[in-house]
Amino acid sequence: MTERRAILSGSTFGEQIGYAGAGGDGGRVHVSGITGFDYSTRTTSAVIRELHANEEFEQVEELFERIWRFEPDSRPPLTAGLMRALTHAGNYVSGAFDGDRMVGAAVGFFGQDSTLHSNTTGVAAGQGIGFELKLHQRLWALDRGISRITWTYDPLVRRNAHFNLAKLGARPAEYLPNFYGVMADAINQDDESDRILAVWPLTDPLVEAAVRRVPYLPAVPEDAVVGLDDDGDRPVEGRADGRVVLVAVPEDIERLRAVDAGAAKAWRHAVRDVLGGLMEEGATVTGFHRKTYYVVERNI
Repeated sequence: MTERRAILSGSTFGEQIGYAGAGGDGGRVHVSGITGFDYSTRTTSAVIRELHANEEFEQVEELFERIWRFEPDSRPPLTAGLMRALTHAGNYVSGAFDGDRMVGAAVGFFGQDSTLHSNTTGVAAGQGIGFELKLHQRLWALDRGISRITWTYDPLVRRNAHFNLAKLGARPAEYLPNFYGVMADAINQDDESDRILAVWPLTDPLVEAAVRRVPYLPAVPEDAVVGLDDDGDRPVEGRADGRVVLVAVPEDIERLRAVDAGAAKAWRHAVRDVLGGLMEEGATVTGFHRKTYYVVERNI
């Protein structure tokens, strides 16, 4: 008889109540729905599960429209029909539900070299749901023998950089200038779509610690130099000749796009030049410091 074991979500609360986000037997992981928790109040925040019905995909399309508020004459990047085709081909679409109301969703597809590429993740309401969606996605991938998940994100958004690098333990692998072209939605506001390709090695010790709610906070040596800083919402270039270079991003780029488009554009090009330039030279981004700075190690 094969021994069956529980796989915990990583939370102390989950361990205390015996909650398992998945079960395992014979080297396989079985994922169904995962209940998300608000760990500050210890209350259930959402149920996360795979989606299969056309009506559910329509809910995802409507959710993403509420989040990004696409221009009226533009088609959403992910339609219900496309999600139906993706899942029929074995790819990943999940939703987070607060009762009957969908409050988050994630869509991914298979890539090269045992990779799941997480194309879009959006959350409209609720604390910690984005993290729980990633946990569900990770277990789903492990169940299929997938060793890593990738996704892109805007390097100017501080909260996303902190979430991806510190809370999840992902690592930037590539800087992609204007990857999707100019984006006409309420969040991006016609900005160029520079992106960082993040890689999440699912069984890496840093990732396994992150799943247990242990964030990765990189050590910053005393001789680190500031290659780009924030001075009153304006980027100020400094030195980039140290072994470790700190690269700041603005406090709130989405607000800045609305109130000072010139400053937002200056940040886009400054981060592209400094962070993108360092990565192109072969430097490694090792983390995100004080929710403000990328920590970049040069190969010198």
